[in-house]
Amino acid sequence: MSSVDFLAQEKIWFEKPRYDEAERRFYERMNGSSQNIQDVGANAILQDIARARENIQKSLAGNSSSSNSGAGDQGEIISRIKSLELENQSLYKVVDNLRAALSKLECRVAVLEKRPASVTPALAASVPFTNGTGVQQKASAPVKQEEENDDDDEDDIDLFGSDEDEEAEKLKEQRLKEYAEKKAKKPAIIAKSSILLDVKPWDDETDMAKLEECVRSVQADGLLWGTSKLVPVGYGIKKLQIACVVEDDKVGTDLLEEEITKFEDYVQSVDVAAFNKI
Repeated sequence: MSSVDFLAQEKIWFEKPRYDEAERRFYERMNGSSQNIQDVGANAILQDIARARENIQKSLAGNSSSSNSGAGDQGEIISRIKSLELENQSLYKVVDNLRAALSKLECRVAVLEKRPASVTPALAASVPFTNGTGVQQKASAPVKQEEENDDDDEDDIDLFGSDEDEEAEKLKEQRLKEYAEKKAKKPAIIAKSSILLDVKPWDDETDMAKLEECVRSVQADGLLWGTSKLVPVGYGIKKLQIACVVEDDKVGTDLLEEEITKFEDYVQSVDVAAFNKI
């Protein structure tokens, strides 16, 4: 292996002094630019302070001049207020005059409405017809006044009011009659209930088939017997559980209990196990 190949494989920095010099210059330049920036900021602050001083001096000078002109402006405002007050007073007078004129006009209108309308008599004039004859037309205030009064009387009298009232009454009666007939034809809703009865025998030797036959022998208008079954109670005794549907207005639980307990040989007691409205 030659020395050239060995140097080619080694990582050696032959130009390090140049890079050191460049790095030194770079840092010197950076330090110089920061100082320049600080100088520029200080100059800007000084300029702002100078501007603030100028504004304060101008404002002080303006206050002195405005104090002199304030008296003149105040006098102008006072003169304007006085002129507005005069105009306001004149407007009040105009409004009062208008109100007075309006009240007078209302009084005149009321008087004219109360008076009868006067009509000037018209001249008699002949109206020619094709056959050569003529008809004279005369108009006078009393005649027209009488005609107007007659028209008012005719307006007050309702010639057809009675007939209309009679027709309305007849129509009302007819509709009421139709409604009553329709309501009578409509079937009324019948209130019904579903009842579940517990019929208990005396002992285990009671013939339950005969007991059920006795219970179903109870018949009444609005009573319909349903299904039944035997439910054990204890000690070999079974009770009869039977369902029925009744109309509330015709059959009640008291009636069922009274009729079933008549069979004393088979029935000890009757209880209502369930009661539901249908």
